Amino acid sequence: MRSPGSAGADLARQTRPPLILTWPAIVAALFLCLPLLAIVLRVPWESLGEILTREATLEALGLSLVTATIATFVCILIGIPLAWWMDWLGRSPHTFRYRVIRSLVLVPLVLPPVVGGVALLMLLGRRGVLGGPLHDLTGISIPFTTTAVVIAQSFVALPFLVLAVEGALRSIDRNLDEVALDLGATPAQAFLLVVLPIVRPAVISGAVLSFARALGEFGATITLAGNLPGVTQTMPTATYVTMQSDPDAAITLALILLLVAVGILFALRDRWTRGVFS
Repeated sequence: MRSPGSAGADLARQTRPPLILTWPAIVAALFLCLPLLAIVLRVPWESLGEILTREATLEALGLSLVTATIATFVCILIGIPLAWWMDWLGRSPHTFRYRVIRSLVLVPLVLPPVVGGVALLMLLGRRGVLGGPLHDLTGISIPFTTTAVVIAQSFVALPFLVLAVEGALRSIDRNLDEVALDLGATPAQAFLLVVLPIVRPAVISGAVLSFARALGEFGATITLAGNLPGVTQTMPTATYVTMQSDPDAAITLALILLLVAVGILFALRDRWTRGVFS
């Protein structure tokens, strides 16, 4: 009779990836890690403090943090209701409607950011579908303003919040809110007092991921909002422009964004990210 230890050793040998898959896996890991390591190795540490305290750097960082925060709140405000409707459609016979809406939510994830910026410009520009009448009636122009930065960031970040919350809603027992309705609660009360507290971890993780995506947005932002220092110049756009004239400063800005991304992933870990996009 074989011992449990030998059986465990056999299982480890059986489940170990074959050598033909090991080397490509190593190449893939290096492909992902080495560019990030290169940033760290090339950072001008001796002038790091001077670069970080430059007025342009502080302006870009401050604007990025403010607009990304506002964009995150926008995603929460409109994303949670959209996730609720997607969950309702997914549980109802209206599966075609659910597939259409889910596909539309996924579009910003696969759409080139510049194309997303062009689409927003066609919608909100002075000659846009909505921007034209808005400008004619009120004189308000959205492109190349801080508001345009928030809109571009919200557009690309919204799917992260919606998919996180919708995945959490699909995993809970909806009989709970039905019980609340039977006890006299309104649908709004049932959602706010019963459902929303249950999916709060998903809301938090989706919000954090949305913030990270908004903070790193470049293509849609520069297309819709431009790159005006102090007005629309965020960290990504500042990094791109600075790379052409001051590579050391650009590397420093890239390091800041890298540290923010790593910090967010470390804060989330498996506790909130597991099953976010299921």
